Amino acid sequence: MKLFLIGMPGSGKTYAAEILKKKLKIPAYDLDSLVEMMEEKTITEIFEEGGEEAFRKVEAKMLRLFKEKKKFILSTGGGTPCFHSNIDWMNKEGQTVWIDEPVEVLAERLSKELDQRPLLKGKNETELRNYLEQTLEDRKPYYEQASQKVSSKELEGSGYKKLVAEYA
Repeated sequence: MKLFLIGMPGSGKTYAAEILKKKLKIPAYDLDSLVEMMEEKTITEIFEEGGEEAFRKVEAKMLRLFKEKKKFILSTGGGTPCFHSNIDWMNKEGQTVWIDEPVEVLAERLSKELDQRPLLKGKNETELRNYLEQTLEDRKPYYEQASQKVSSKELEGSGYKKLVAEYA
């Protein structure tokens, strides 16, 4: 089973991957962390040196390396599905789950880590909300192609059991 978790930054993809990993007893990976290891640079450094385009190319290359793996959970970056036909590739290779969270929840979670995220760096609270609203609107057509849509609230408690039963 190949399970790709997609959604906006701050939606809880990495957290969900860790819980599912324990319940399904299969490896979980974080795509951003793998990109950093492969490039031996932080995401911020990749953005500073080559811009978003350079990052997206490396991200797509790393994603495609998962073709050979048989069982895993992959927490993708927020923009991963939107570039290089990644959503089509993920849907062809496995199951995609969109963790959909309201902008208010995303803004609250992300406000604590703005400097760690290149696309959010330097934004105040209003700019962050506006950015998240616009970005969600832009990305929705890609996210909506997911095999399944859940919120982190739905995943609390028995919600993970439902996903585990579905993908076990």
